[in-house]
Amino acid sequence: MKGFGLAFGLFSAVGFLLWTPLTGLKTLHLGSCVITANLQAIQKEFSEIRDSVQAEDANIDIRILRTTESLKDIKSLDRCCFLRHLVRFYLDRVFKVYQTPDHHTLRKISSLANSFLIIKKDLSVCHSRMSCHCGEEAMEKYNQILSHFTELELQAAVVKALGELGILLRWMEEML
Repeated sequence: MKGFGLAFGLFSAVGFLLWTPLTGLKTLHLGSCVITANLQAIQKEFSEIRDSVQAEDANIDIRILRTTESLKDIKSLDRCCFLRHLVRFYLDRVFKVYQTPDHHTLRKISSLANSFLIIKKDLSVCHSRMSCHCGEEAMEKYNQILSHFTELELQAAVVKALGELGILLRWMEEML
């Protein structure tokens, strides 16, 4: 009977390791914090609304997140803190405020928000364990994003930030 339990446990572990890549779960390395996120599902949800959201953006010469290059400058140690702030930013200032009469887009926004809530929960665990360091550069970079966001009228800023979500997702993928 012990042999069966050991074999079942080993089989379950191998099954989980094989199943995880199929579900899109990815391990993000954020300094001393390591979280798992379904980036594939988030990317899929975003790609379904990207074109319609970006078509609403009348401010094509202004950027909030700038580029992935500016996000790459964030030190490995500060990534957890920076991502934690960006996730809260998207949950509190973008997903909650975005308005559209399109129910399909609203469902996708809701799905994105739920995915971000899962990431927020995992980042909160790291934060509570003091493994989510907030350096001065990370906070400065986040404050720049907030500054760019507040330069625009609220709904225009929300549309801009939502349209630039792909920049954040590419940055997250680079942390795999």
